[in-house]
Amino acid sequence: MEIEVTREHIENIRRLIDHTNLKPASSIISLENTCRETLKYGFYGCCIPPWFVSRAREILGGKAKVVTVIGFPLGYDSTEAKLVAAEKALKEGADEVDVVMNISAFKSGKRDYVSEEIRLLADRIHEEGGVLKVIIETGLLSSDEIVAAARLVASAGADFVKTSTGFGPRGALPEDVVLIRKGAPGVRIKAAGGIRTGLQALLFYMLGVDRIGTSSGPAIIDWLERLTRD
Repeated sequence: MEIEVTREHIENIRRLIDHTNLKPASSIISLENTCRETLKYGFYGCCIPPWFVSRAREILGGKAKVVTVIGFPLGYDSTEAKLVAAEKALKEGADEVDVVMNISAFKSGKRDYVSEEIRLLADRIHEEGGVLKVIIETGLLSSDEIVAAARLVASAGADFVKTSTGFGPRGALPEDVVLIRKGAPGVRIKAAGGIRTGLQALLFYMLGVDRIGTSSGPAIIDWLERLTRD
């Protein structure tokens, strides 16, 4: 099967990308550069650590969304801590908050606890006009658990199910998208973790994801653009 990459494909992929820098040792210069690359390439959003939200807001100037993470990357902070951190991030200028699900509680059968935590976060974040993405860390879940987690997250009021932190045993796989959609057909999906090439981004785009989280956004777009020139 032959797939022709068009300018429309590239522009659509560009507008799906949350350009990401969550490396523990990232310097201020590196984080500022990620924000500036977001503007240069016209990405949808810039995903940075919570402490950098206000500075990212200044650089992006409303031309791209400010995205940050809470309970990252392990997810087992208390509900109260997640709520306080999310509210602080939103007040400092975050538009979207990617929260790691309490995977430990989920795998321990505490599904009501996990659902209530997400519901509380969704209510608080939506009150502030924000968007909630919940990271389920698909690499730590069985296929059945991915389906169940997606259903739980969507039912609790989150806006997106996000596949991975990028710090787990593996990143996003195409089959993760299929399983998430099986569990929650109407939920928006953010594929993230290990997406480093234009071919991977193109595949997730063709699968219909609503957002792509990657630290390789510029390289992805440059590769795709070379395809249209060659």
